[in-house]
Amino acid sequence: MPNKVVVVGSLHYDIVVESTHRPVKGETVIGKRWYPKFGGKGGNQAVAAAKAGCRVFMVSAVGSDNFAPFLLEHLNKSGVNTDFVQKISGVGSGMSVAIMDREGDYGAVVVSGSNLEIDINRLDNETLWDNAKMLILQNEVSDSINLEAAKRASRRHIPVCLNAAPAKKLSAEFTKLIDILIVNAVEAEAMCGLSVNSLDSALQAALKLSQDFSRVIVTAGGDGVAYADKESNGKIASIKVKLVSTLGAGDCFVGHLCTALSENNTLRDAVAYANQKAAEHVSTVQE
Repeated sequence: MPNKVVVVGSLHYDIVVESTHRPVKGETVIGKRWYPKFGGKGGNQAVAAAKAGCRVFMVSAVGSDNFAPFLLEHLNKSGVNTDFVQKISGVGSGMSVAIMDREGDYGAVVVSGSNLEIDINRLDNETLWDNAKMLILQNEVSDSINLEAAKRASRRHIPVCLNAAPAKKLSAEFTKLIDILIVNAVEAEAMCGLSVNSLDSALQAALKLSQDFSRVIVTAGGDGVAYADKESNGKIASIKVKLVSTLGAGDCFVGHLCTALSENNTLRDAVAYANQKAAEHVSTVQE
């Protein structure tokens, strides 16, 4: 039977706008087209882990709007268990607007909505945790939900992975519960103070962060990814592909990395596997 992972995190109805470039302050840009897309770091990572072969249980919340059926249907079609996804009346589902430029890079604005209303009591159901090999968290839900989920996982000796995105200050109590930290260049700098602008500097950031976290992975975009734990450290260059879009690349990486780690792969092997899958993701049209 495939390994089971639990994802506690966000669900967003994404509206993607394609344009020649992203507007600067005061500028109006005429876009090329727009389309809806399933999103939210939690949802994207859950789907990626399911695609990688895991049994995935999702803890999240949707609102009482037309976005909710779209989000739930996508999870179900992707093989993600939605028994622990709440439907909250009187609240809007999470959503975002992402503007993607001609190079495939993007910027986004997120409205959290129902993602901030997840009921902590949902975490007390033993069915959620039975035989789980990993808990995956991000920073797009409330700090209290992340902390309580991490506590429950740790009590059951389930490893806790945090993708600290977006970057924010973590409490000392929460930090102690995190077994695996995944950050990009911006998040790494915010957390350790080192500027990450190359693969070498990504490794230095990973080494510094590994003083506080057992396993650390720092992704450096087109340069590649660095990793560090108490046994090893290293860096893996990016795989050169024709870029279509970077949208969701980090979440694809996280889902596949956690799947590989849940199967007891070494950190280096898990990072290499996730790096390959992220390269495939950015070179494929994502709609």
